[in-house]
Amino acid sequence: MQGASDRRHARVTRPGGDGAEGRAWDDGLIARRVGDAPDSAERRDGNNGHAREEFFDQHGQDAHSGNTAHGTPNSTAYEPELRARLDALRELVGLSRTRLDGQTLAEAGRVLDQAAARRGLSDRHTVVAIAGATGSGKSTLFNALAGVAISDTGVRRPTTAAPIACSWTDGAAGLLDRLAIPGRLRRRPLQHTSQGPGLDGLVLVDLPDHDSAAVEHREHVDRILTLVDAVIWVVDPEKYADAVLHERYLRPMAGHAEVSFVVLNQTDRLPGDAADQVLDDLRRLLDEDGIALGEHGEPGATVLSLSALTGDGIGELREVLGQFVAERGAAARRISADLDAAAARLRPVYAAGRRIGLSERAREEFSDRLADAVGATAAGQAAERAWRRNAGKACGTPWLRLWRWYEDQRFPLLRAKPAPAPPADEEATARQRVEQAVRTVGDEAAAGLPAPWAQSVKEAAARGSQGLPEALDELALTAANPARRPPRPGWWPLAVFAQALMTLLQIVGGAWLLGQVIGVFPPNLGSPVLLMIAGIVGGPGVEWACRMAARGPARRYGIEAERKLREAAAACGRAQVLDPVAAELLRYREVREQYVRVTGAVAAGPSVALGSLGAAGALGSARPAGSGGSGGGRGAEAHDRVTELSTTGR
Repeated sequence: MQGASDRRHARVTRPGGDGAEGRAWDDGLIARRVGDAPDSAERRDGNNGHAREEFFDQHGQDAHSGNTAHGTPNSTAYEPELRARLDALRELVGLSRTRLDGQTLAEAGRVLDQAAARRGLSDRHTVVAIAGATGSGKSTLFNALAGVAISDTGVRRPTTAAPIACSWTDGAAGLLDRLAIPGRLRRRPLQHTSQGPGLDGLVLVDLPDHDSAAVEHREHVDRILTLVDAVIWVVDPEKYADAVLHERYLRPMAGHAEVSFVVLNQTDRLPGDAADQVLDDLRRLLDEDGIALGEHGEPGATVLSLSALTGDGIGELREVLGQFVAERGAAARRISADLDAAAARLRPVYAAGRRIGLSERAREEFSDRLADAVGATAAGQAAERAWRRNAGKACGTPWLRLWRWYEDQRFPLLRAKPAPAPPADEEATARQRVEQAVRTVGDEAAAGLPAPWAQSVKEAAARGSQGLPEALDELALTAANPARRPPRPGWWPLAVFAQALMTLLQIVGGAWLLGQVIGVFPPNLGSPVLLMIAGIVGGPGVEWACRMAARGPARRYGIEAERKLREAAAACGRAQVLDPVAAELLRYREVREQYVRVTGAVAAGPSVALGSLGAAGALGSARPAGSGGSGGGRGAEAHDRVTELSTTGR
């Protein structure tokens, strides 16, 4: 008794009838259905004597469009891990569009498109392509699995000019539409229990020869191989080591081993144990190609030997295929393998070879270069001299101050003037220093990054440097011409009082002597002379003491002025250069985290996964001194975010 589970009955309403059902098509003979036309009965193929079923073209009947007794086919369900990887790849492509060219992201986009397209189609079907070289016996194997001569075989080469599909179960129209296989090339197999295990859900596609001289044949092969769920590679004893097969197909698809079958056909042509020797050599070649072999329960490619002509080994292949299709996991495994391949191709543009980012030392060196360009050291020394000069004016003897006032009034052109603009050559030198500092910090930040992101970081630094020399010039001008005088310390009034006292002693002593000369006071030279000497010596002494006391405050004032100018220059450089660079590094860090998720290396935790790719650094663990509120926005956020990641992503 034939098993009902191994049969599919196509019912045809006879013209002129009242809905009576025709006979069940369970004998492998094929019917072509053309709408409700009265001549949609059986048609014979004069070449092989079998009737062919050319069914469900793009506007075919409901028996094969999914509206069958089984209901609408369910869409393919992906595991949460695979969905997370696809989402990460989609996010990765979105974040990278402005940094990478379209050709680099083309493969990733294709994987996303194929995953979305396959997810919306039936999960009850597994599409398996039979591929091989000319004369390998693909069509013979195809017919042996179907149990009926569907694909033409013969000595003429190439025999298969276009892909031919055979579906064991209804509802595969959407999958075949995706493969662009027309209705006239869609077939049904012979359904008999005597043929061994059932292949319900299998959609088998016979491809043209991959080494065909016809370009369109090779294009068919390359196109469909990217769309099917699995591939059966058919090789023969003569061409199993063909370089074209291994270099163009097997080696690049080494990551698809779990959805690959490699079948050594035509073993009937090999005497004795030659078939085992050839099979062992084939396994060796596959191992050299990097293809994992599914032996001893390990996941990998299935390698079999058979003779499609004699039927030897066909049962084993049917059994393996039946189990493979029944698992309904081929589509997800194919998408996962495509993801792995896309991630491997993208690795050079996302995986850094070393810890990336700017070290604290690099940032300090950048600030020092800017400080040198703006003349911070010279400005500090000038501020120190100005403080001392101001102290000298305040604490000097009145006679000296009077003389200086007289010179100022007599020679007004000698009064203090604003600092002259630096000569052109000095200004050019300062600009060159700034440009060199920007290039150096850009190179430091880009070190270890993949080429596209390194270029992006350098360009961000270069863009930020525009206007930086002018901003530094303004800082230098402000430092050279301060808006106010240096502050006076608390002991200055005492020094002024002491100097006034010394002056008073000189005046009193002089008046006393004058009074003695004119006879107002009695003669007594000792006292007035002592008073005058005390005032004359004490005035310079007080001035010298004030100068000694002013050294420390003047030095501190000069250091403070230098520090402020350094901080201002560092803040200016950070706002215009370091913040844009930090934003680019943060963007790279974000896309790299997405890339790690695409690779599936998140099971061990984000820090471990990031470390496996060369943990990314940051611009440093702290901002430069005096960063204050300048350089806010995304750049400041980038500093904080990168700093956070640098402590958690090592």
